[in-house]
Amino acid sequence: MHFELGPLIERYGYAATFLGTLIEGETLLILSGLAAHRGYLSLPAVIVVGAVGGALGDMCFFLLGRHYGARLLDRFERFRPAAARVHAMIERHPALTILVVRFMYGLRTAGPAIIGSTRVPLVEFAFFNTLGAALWSACWAGAGYVLGKAAERLLGDLARIERELFGGAILVLIVVVIAYHIWLRARRVGPSQEK
Repeated sequence: MHFELGPLIERYGYAATFLGTLIEGETLLILSGLAAHRGYLSLPAVIVVGAVGGALGDMCFFLLGRHYGARLLDRFERFRPAAARVHAMIERHPALTILVVRFMYGLRTAGPAIIGSTRVPLVEFAFFNTLGAALWSACWAGAGYVLGKAAERLLGDLARIERELFGGAILVLIVVVIAYHIWLRARRVGPSQEK
């Protein structure tokens, strides 16, 4: 059985990067940077797509915070300490907070919503958020690219390893799907035999 990962990445890589960066994205950006190193994707295009996805996702969270901020904090009380921290940061350094909140652990998605619940103007948020998204995307995609260079030096033929890992993953997926269907069939048959 022979599988080719390259054509799949070339076909769906940018879409996956965009969709992944709408909500989270670091892992997908690293993988996309690695794919760029392997020649499947263009690194500048990955950075642009990641930045656009990250900026749009954060803009949606900002608008959620702007319109439903108090209700969201009432519903998700675990974000109250983070909200207090972000509000204090916004009071002191609004532009810097908008730029770096995406780099802060645990605040990648909650941070923009919390900022939306403050008095920061939409235009100011949009400008600094876009700048921050570009830096963030370049950072993580670049890390993936550098990781690809290091892995190639350490492991040698990445194409062979890539084929083996992809083939193994497909086989595991096939086994899981078959096992799931067998389990479903056994579950359906079980109750009917009891009658």
